[in-house]
Amino acid sequence: MHEIEEIMEAVEQHQELYKNALPLIASENVTSEKVRILLASDLSHRYAEGEVGARFYQGCKYIDAIEGSAIRWARELFRAEHVNVKPVSGVNANIATLFALTSPGDRMMALSVPDGGHISHSAYSVPGLRGLKLERIPFDPKEMNIDIDQMERAIRETKPKLILLGASLFLFPHPIQEMLVAADEVDATLVYDASHVLGLIAGNKFQDPLGEGADVVTSSTHKTFPGPQGALILCKEALSDRIDKAVFPGTVSNHHLHHIAGLAVTLQEMIHFGEAYAAQIQSNAKALAQALYEAGFNVLCEHKGFTESHQIAIDVRDLGGGDRVAKRLEEAYIITNKNMLPFDNEPDKPSGIRLGVQELTRTGMKESEMIEIASLIRRLLIEEEPVIKVKNDVKALKNNFLNVHYSFDGGPAYRNPALR
Repeated sequence: MHEIEEIMEAVEQHQELYKNALPLIASENVTSEKVRILLASDLSHRYAEGEVGARFYQGCKYIDAIEGSAIRWARELFRAEHVNVKPVSGVNANIATLFALTSPGDRMMALSVPDGGHISHSAYSVPGLRGLKLERIPFDPKEMNIDIDQMERAIRETKPKLILLGASLFLFPHPIQEMLVAADEVDATLVYDASHVLGLIAGNKFQDPLGEGADVVTSSTHKTFPGPQGALILCKEALSDRIDKAVFPGTVSNHHLHHIAGLAVTLQEMIHFGEAYAAQIQSNAKALAQALYEAGFNVLCEHKGFTESHQIAIDVRDLGGGDRVAKRLEEAYIITNKNMLPFDNEPDKPSGIRLGVQELTRTGMKESEMIEIASLIRRLLIEEEPVIKVKNDVKALKNNFLNVHYSFDGGPAYRNPALR
């Protein structure tokens, strides 16, 4: 029993940390109370291999209704011809898509990790496992976006089978339409990893990758899209059979049914509240970036308004680098992450930090709170106030924002469950 109590205690301490902290990790969010109830339901114990109406197990009548609703609502929200909600993570969605649409030895293009690409876009992950020849997408570090002129030339020269857009450090929309002519010339499939910006897409902000010409959209469902951990794939109908087979039975046996139920509820939340939520995320990100810039931080892309997404990138080399700064912020309960910038070579010693405002927006914070957060960060990192003083003010600020907004229930975001 002692070992079990240690786990219970660690979970309680984790809950208490996030109840009092300012979470600024760009890849996280909080679900509504209805979703959390579903995640703890009997669905978490069950199997439903196969497709809606054609399962390999009995007892799936209600599961079919749940998954069918999730698919239907995702098609409506994203104006997608076809939807698969079975992938259990964003990386799983990328694995299935690349295995469905390429063969070993094919050439593909993606952003490098220093330029913002996700690790699953790199030779160390899915492209390498598939045996693909990986080409780097040309990137303009001043603009923090794809260099479209060089990109068009690179497409025509390398003739990739697949082009993977999207990013982990993702400040501005990618130029999908601008590269369509070159991509069509070489018959390249355009895949867009929307994991970070799916909630902004759902709220008709940022960009509409399918509408602009992408063939496939892969995405996790728990970043700006405030659902349970999991993923989905949106695609053109012509690719649906290949995508579905690569998911099941290709890379997923049983998908996570409690997550599908939570996804369905979150889809309805975004259908009803997504536009207001996405707009506030963008306003908060811009407000925080401007306030940090005015506070003396080297926030990237001031000439472009800093960001069009939920993210902010800051060069903190003059403050000791991303690793030192992120650890210092954590001491004061400001939770963020170190992040490579385009000129970096060492993942463990990056020059930057990345901030994301989607979770704080979900708990009701607006522009005035972003200005206050910038002041707290300045006090800690530039004015070098004692950590305990800043931490106490962080906790006082967060205490006013403990409920979920842009949902049907408005329940607590960081409730401590009865674990004992």
